[in-house]
Amino acid sequence: MGVHVIKLPDVGEGVAEAEFVEIHVKVGDEVEPDDNLADVMTDKATVEIPSPRKGKILWIGAEVGETVAVGSEIIKLEVEGAGNMKEEAAAAPAEAASDQDAETAATAPETEEKDAPMPVPTPEPERRPAQMRGALRPQDRPRAKPENDRPLASPAVRARARSRGVDLQFVYGTGPAGRITHDDLDAYIEGKAAAKGEGGGTGATYQADASVEEIKIIGLRRKIAEKMAESKRRIPHITYVDEVDVTALENLRAHMNADRGDKPKLTILPFLMRAMVLTLKKFPQVNSRFDDEGGVVHRFGGAHIGIATQTDNGLVVPVVRHAEANDVWQNAAEVARLSGAARDGSAKREELSGSTITITSLGAMGGLVTTPVINHPEVAIVGVNKIQTLPRYDDHGHVVPVKLMNLSSSFDHRIVDGWDAAAFVQSLKGYLENPATLFI
Repeated sequence: MGVHVIKLPDVGEGVAEAEFVEIHVKVGDEVEPDDNLADVMTDKATVEIPSPRKGKILWIGAEVGETVAVGSEIIKLEVEGAGNMKEEAAAAPAEAASDQDAETAATAPETEEKDAPMPVPTPEPERRPAQMRGALRPQDRPRAKPENDRPLASPAVRARARSRGVDLQFVYGTGPAGRITHDDLDAYIEGKAAAKGEGGGTGATYQADASVEEIKIIGLRRKIAEKMAESKRRIPHITYVDEVDVTALENLRAHMNADRGDKPKLTILPFLMRAMVLTLKKFPQVNSRFDDEGGVVHRFGGAHIGIATQTDNGLVVPVVRHAEANDVWQNAAEVARLSGAARDGSAKREELSGSTITITSLGAMGGLVTTPVINHPEVAIVGVNKIQTLPRYDDHGHVVPVKLMNLSSSFDHRIVDGWDAAAFVQSLKGYLENPATLFI
């Protein structure tokens, strides 16, 4: 038997380190070639670490949330035949194992480094028949695992558990190596509902919940937190809000969608992008990136519009490059493609960087007013709020229903004066309230 050491690979583009965001194996697990051992994140790109050989996990050199340098040893495998530690072992004498570790040392390869303790594989939990899971009461279930023993589950299962308020520490897993499956989660939820008398029965009870869940901020969520804090710390924001009558625009959008054929469905975003392209020609200082350390503003001729997109892992900003060269259909197709890639994790690094101005929208849940945070080092962000049908007076004093939407926009007050910020939004408003001008 030999030991094969897996080191953090060079993922390219000058990346010197990566953060572990998920580890899919534990010491003692048997793995096959190409099994995904762990996920690491660099900037906003997630990279899988596959197993190069069949073997057993002997050692894991990082924890979730830990950042390690490229080339660092991260996992050791016990493999058939010679491993890649053979030459290192020949240069260092083997250390005699202590009585306490005698059994482990007898079966482990003698190629471990001199001072590295040999880990003992964690025994798998006792299995229970799957048909019994739903019958278990919460008080009969296994107790919570130690805090450092992270439950094994896929990202989809973790997302469902979070949405239902379930702590996976208390869920019994029946998958390989104790991995928690969707069926396990469903059984646990059904068991809790039965115990509490939920479902409309007369025996419903209400219980105080004194639990406190400690969640480590890692991966994309940590990077979002750092970027938002940096933006608010470095940029003096000014936010300007105005109401836009989008009645005519919504009528035009409905007409174009009714006769779109195989073209993508139009939301309001492609029209806003078109209005933004035309307005940025009048206010080039808004289409900028400010290097505040160098004291230089970079104004761009092309409009590279970031579209803030919510994903299961957090907020990312894919970029529609050269929106000025696209019509509304092309912008709609590009927004759909990029947002889909961002949500399924297939977006490329270059598709998630390089924006010169950003649009953020909460869709139908958009509220009345927001105070969006600028995507540093840009100098402006335009927020779209929800569309509402409200009564307003027309030119003849009659009350008529109109479709209204607020634009909540923030600007870097070091670069964009308040007057210019207001004039920029008024220009956007003019194009959106008179949509024919978007195409003239």
